[in-house]
Amino acid sequence: MNSTTHERTWLFEPELLRLVHQCRRLIQSEFGIKLHLNQDDLEEQLADYAEKTRSRHLVHTWEALKQRVPELDQSMATDAPKKTYRGQPIADDEGGIQKEALGEPPRPRHNKVIYRGQVIG
Repeated sequence: MNSTTHERTWLFEPELLRLVHQCRRLIQSEFGIKLHLNQDDLEEQLADYAEKTRSRHLVHTWEALKQRVPELDQSMATDAPKKTYRGQPIADDEGGIQKEALGEPPRPRHNKVIYRGQVIG
């Protein structure tokens, strides 16, 4: 028996399965992505789309599902929070604050800044 199958015994409850199907339908209608119940990362995908959505209904359905299944909330809490901009993940800043904390001076600007035909800096 697969370990993910063993962990998803909560899907056998009709009320929880209804909430999952409702989340899947809302995700498919908004993002055009069809999630399947046998995906290994189903919980992560549901949580990811619930964070990106503009639909309050999907957010409320996901929250109701997390309240009924505490394992979902615990598994999502172990992931490190990612920086996002308008729902999309952004890369971590490699320069600036981190290098200043290490004692390295910031790198000089490599590109020319031209203002009204004159090179500045």
